[in-house]
Amino acid sequence: PPAASRWEPEPLGYQELKSERTELPASRLLEETALGRPRVEDSGCGELTWVGEPVVLGRADTIAGKYGVWMKDPEPVAPFTRETTWRVDTVGTEVRQLFQYEAAEQLARGYPAKVHVLPRPLESTGAVVYRGGLFFQPRRSRALARYDLRAEAISAERELPGAGYHGQYPYSWGGYTDIDLAVDETGLWVVYSTEKAKGAIVLSKLDPETLEIRRTWETNIRKQSVANSFIICGTLYTVSSYSAPNATVNFAYDTATGSSRSLSIPFENRFQYLSMVDYNPAERRLFAWDSYNMVAYPVRLAHA
Repeated sequence: PPAASRWEPEPLGYQELKSERTELPASRLLEETALGRPRVEDSGCGELTWVGEPVVLGRADTIAGKYGVWMKDPEPVAPFTRETTWRVDTVGTEVRQLFQYEAAEQLARGYPAKVHVLPRPLESTGAVVYRGGLFFQPRRSRALARYDLRAEAISAERELPGAGYHGQYPYSWGGYTDIDLAVDETGLWVVYSTEKAKGAIVLSKLDPETLEIRRTWETNIRKQSVANSFIICGTLYTVSSYSAPNATVNFAYDTATGSSRSLSIPFENRFQYLSMVDYNPAERRLFAWDSYNMVAYPVRLAHA
């Protein structure tokens, strides 16, 4: 469309990559700290066994929204609530607009209650909202930043040591998705890779106030061989394809045991362009962005 000329064409072309399924040598622990394994108390945690059909909650109407990220805070800080919904359209050279909606219903109508202008441009679809902050990767950097939603200012920023960025180790669809933040029942995580890991997915648990790394795991799952990932109860799950209508959740990596296993849980890409998927532990649903569409998937966990 004519409007496309306003936006950077490179990401749209860059993301067209072929997916392949490859594993690297066995996983190993990179860093142990005194904090040890994250505690999960009364969380109802379990293993993912089923992903339901996607429900469309909103749709972008310009080329800027071909891919993006939408979020809710599972542990909000007043005046925000669990219903407050956030959205970023991520096509463009200077992605700075964070749209705030009072509820998902307002997201569907497309009228934000407020638009935040970020002090630093954001890169990729890896952002999350958690405990009153937007956590994101500033453009063309291996840094992580926390934007305080009440103060409307960056409250913490820290480099992610050795992390690939701006197209070094993206997911298979591309989009500069080298660094992907995630939230689960145990807290804040970041998914990435390094030269040392040779492209394998690396997971780090983060302090949500300082962004300090608490603990790191290296998996045996090649990051560019999967379309996306999410974390539930300390286990990383990956999606096989961003474009196949009948994709699967194809791998799981358990941080408690340091082991991975193959899976084949059906996952529907209804609009065949999955650019973001994250788990919301408060709602027990997956939030995803699929070719202009903001969708949510119900999930089922098997409890021990």
